[in-house]
Amino acid sequence: MNSFQIRVSDEVSTALSQHKPVVALESTIFSHLGLPSPANLEALTRCTAALLSHGVVPAITAVLDGVARVGIDESEWPLILGPAKKVGERELGLAVAQRWAVGATTVSSSLLLAARAGIRVFSTGGIGGVHRGAETSGDISSDLGAIAQHHVVTVCAGAKSFLDLPRTLEYLETLSVPVLGLGCDFFPEFTVERGDIKIPARVETIKELAEIVRANDALGRNGGILACVPVPKKDGLLKSFMDEITATALNDANKQGITGAAVTPYVLKFIANATHDASVKANLSLAENNALTAAQLAVELSIAQ
Repeated sequence: MNSFQIRVSDEVSTALSQHKPVVALESTIFSHLGLPSPANLEALTRCTAALLSHGVVPAITAVLDGVARVGIDESEWPLILGPAKKVGERELGLAVAQRWAVGATTVSSSLLLAARAGIRVFSTGGIGGVHRGAETSGDISSDLGAIAQHHVVTVCAGAKSFLDLPRTLEYLETLSVPVLGLGCDFFPEFTVERGDIKIPARVETIKELAEIVRANDALGRNGGILACVPVPKKDGLLKSFMDEITATALNDANKQGITGAAVTPYVLKFIANATHDASVKANLSLAENNALTAAQLAVELSIAQ
């Protein structure tokens, strides 16, 4: 049994024991499965720097040599920046038992690891959701179930814009996940500057967001909360522009028979090429902005009440 325990780094463990703020980060976005090199290293550097600037300990999740890790040293960064196998919550036990060399954790597996370690805040880019055509394919990201199940606040830029966003919000409601927009009335659409779907609830400040988290805790709710922050306006892409490119990307993926988990990385790469890397710039910006927001929330939640 001991060989299958989650390994929490000394830095993260000490911070948690002293009730200091910690924010979990996934590793997929930093691997070759997420952003292309050298943007993946830039994302990792900017996200961790954003957390550290607020005195928050970064807890990067990954599977390294068959060990589920929460918190890795900077000397280990090269391991997650290179080739890796994608590890969702479903694959986590497989990756550990088969001792995968490098497993890049997704939203779902990162939430499980964060929850087991006792971390309350997780920062990512954009979550997965209900895919277009899911009424026939049944393709719904495990991110949604993990957000509902694990007692962690997920800070994100909404969901990927190429998903079926109305159905994604409906599914989150079915799972009883509170969906909150920080300073926005619309559900953010990842790299898109401004979405057009109304968000279930708006909050104005980090303090208000923290109060909602505490109220849910007091009510005995053990599931998660989704806190949504739009991409910074200066780096966001126009919705009409992105809708056109997304339609072309999805059509191309369909023609090539690309389905399931392979759709997201294919479409993201297609969009990056089509936008001449403007989407990569937006992705970097929103990832850093989400980390800053998560850091502020973790600090607020660490304040004794």
